[in-house]
Amino acid sequence: MNKPKTALPAHLDQATPMQRLLDPRSIAFIGASADPKRLGGIAIDHLVNFGYAGAVYPVNPKYPEIHGFPCYADIESVPEVPDLVVLAIGANDVLDMLERCRRKGIKAAIVYAAGFAEEGEEGARRQRDLEAFGRDSGMVICGPNCMGLANFNTRAITAFATLIKDFPPGDIGHIALVTQSGNMSAVIYGTGHQRGLRFSQFINTGNEACLEFSSYLDFLAHDPETHVVIGYTEGLRDGQKFVEVADRFNRANKPLVLIKSGETEQGSVAAMSHTAALAGNHAINRAAFRQLGVMQARDPVHLVDLAYLAGFRGKRGGGRVAVASISGAMGGLLTDLLVQSGLAVPPLPSHLQQRLKDTAPELGMVANPIDLTGNLYNREGIAGKVFGALADAPDIDTVLVYGTGYLLDRIAKEVIESSRSSGRLFIAIDTGRAASRDELERAGVPVFTDAARAISAMATYLRWFDEVDSRTHWAGLREQSHSSDGDDRARQPLDEHQAKQVLSSYGVPICDEARAADARDAALAADRLGYPVAIKILSPDIPHKTEAGGVRLFLKDAETVRTASCEVMANAISAVPEAEIRGLLVQRMEQGVCELIVGVTRDPVFGLAMTVGLGGVFTEIFRDAAHRLLPVDARIALEMLGELKGYRLLTGYRGKPAADIDAACRAIAAVSRAALAMPEHISDVEINPLLVKEQGAVALDALILTRNDNEVTQR
Repeated sequence: MNKPKTALPAHLDQATPMQRLLDPRSIAFIGASADPKRLGGIAIDHLVNFGYAGAVYPVNPKYPEIHGFPCYADIESVPEVPDLVVLAIGANDVLDMLERCRRKGIKAAIVYAAGFAEEGEEGARRQRDLEAFGRDSGMVICGPNCMGLANFNTRAITAFATLIKDFPPGDIGHIALVTQSGNMSAVIYGTGHQRGLRFSQFINTGNEACLEFSSYLDFLAHDPETHVVIGYTEGLRDGQKFVEVADRFNRANKPLVLIKSGETEQGSVAAMSHTAALAGNHAINRAAFRQLGVMQARDPVHLVDLAYLAGFRGKRGGGRVAVASISGAMGGLLTDLLVQSGLAVPPLPSHLQQRLKDTAPELGMVANPIDLTGNLYNREGIAGKVFGALADAPDIDTVLVYGTGYLLDRIAKEVIESSRSSGRLFIAIDTGRAASRDELERAGVPVFTDAARAISAMATYLRWFDEVDSRTHWAGLREQSHSSDGDDRARQPLDEHQAKQVLSSYGVPICDEARAADARDAALAADRLGYPVAIKILSPDIPHKTEAGGVRLFLKDAETVRTASCEVMANAISAVPEAEIRGLLVQRMEQGVCELIVGVTRDPVFGLAMTVGLGGVFTEIFRDAAHRLLPVDARIALEMLGELKGYRLLTGYRGKPAADIDAACRAIAAVSRAALAMPEHISDVEINPLLVKEQGAVALDALILTRNDNEVTQR
């Protein structure tokens, strides 16, 4: 029998319900079974075989005892109030039994049963009743439709996962696993165990009727036994709580690594703004995870590799990588893979290249990658000098060493010493059977046996390292920024001119323009503004004016303005007969370097999120966009612009004039301020395009839309 590696905690009467759920000193099983293969018997068998030191109370009138534990006829007969009760009973009996447990004084429960929200209207009713019970009773309830929990450090294993026998817990672990899917719990646990991960907690949240995903994360963020959390989620119900919890992970220097499934585009639904079409669930989720410091994994293998690397976060790393390889060919391949994954392999400065040549003339290449060649291994201490030089290089953050078997063994001590003395992250790839793997890992050097897996994990992990300052900046900005009660001007449907006036009050630069009641007024306004001008239909019900024939550009005299005005009015009335027409908008034509789209949409999970991309008619064709949760200031705006493939258009590409990037960033930050001031019913704020000029920037078109505006589009 395996014994627990730590004693059970000395619980006090004031232990929280979450502590009783995830760190129980006593457990009752209702529906317990003497058969270790049945649902009510698997977990009890785990407790016996893995050495749980707490009290176990099987409850089932059929048995006098189970696994040597006295068995009780009902929960009322249990001689103490257990920390935790596990319900291995049918869905129809769950609520009545929970009520009896509440009268007993029990504060925490696990519900295995399926048959709730995942099974039709009757199941949904059961889940609503369970949710109401949880709210009224204050009991914390895991599930329903869950596999259960496991605290491996105390061996409080209530999960009915038989895989735990195949991969038994070992020494004290510090990696917690939290998933919404029972099957993914097993898959990730098995994959992680084979990778050598040591788990502390195994948490399957199930339907989350009473405890949402972030509630478990919140407990783990404060838990001193948890150093890293990995998991799988299909959806987050409480995005704001998740934001707050992720911030706690960052402050505690605890990596949070998640697989997020079910990411779908929502552009076809939210068709009222280009921003909504660009900023689907997938894009906003990735942006949110990145801002929050959540490493997003693609699959279980990638997930456990990231958890493995996170165990070495005491070493300083980053995205500028030096490659030192026993094979010139492999060095070149690794360099290609690194660059393709978004990492940098910068050429070493000439003075460092010379230092390497003087130290080891046998080196095949010294620019980066560095070809160590077989001769290097025949000279004692030379490898250490090479690694020391790379560790000292100010333009290098991480050193990747490729070796095979005994060749890695020959230089392992020098790799270890260079990493130890510099504090820099060294990563080894061994495609042989190096005997030094364990020694390297104990010394803080992670070892991979597959190059592709190594690069994939490095790409995500090292970017996470590089973005610490950006995360800290945004967290501070978020603390200082608060949404207002809502700008009263946005409580009624706004046309383009009104939207611009609202945005202008927050610092968004707008173009010279004037309202006109009819063609005659339009011509007079054009004379005042100066030619050429644009004519637009003015209506809160026609956001896409071009598609309705409601725009004319480059009009050079009063006669063409009058003609165009009549055409625009007629087209709009024909295209959208039910639209409220408020007249015309006359704008002086502007010239600039580049057009951008700057928009904010209200994500159902994370709230206000900004999209910045190439603007104008190419917005949805190229889909070249960057995304962030609000608030966004000028610094973050510059980061977003730098992520665009079209960023070079702003910098004077091929002899074209450079754009006023600072002005663009100020305008983007102003849109963020405006969006934060909007009432809750506003769904979108958009400028498309924001024309960035050689001097300054100007909003040429603007939308402020409500949640119900999509109804207009569908008519």
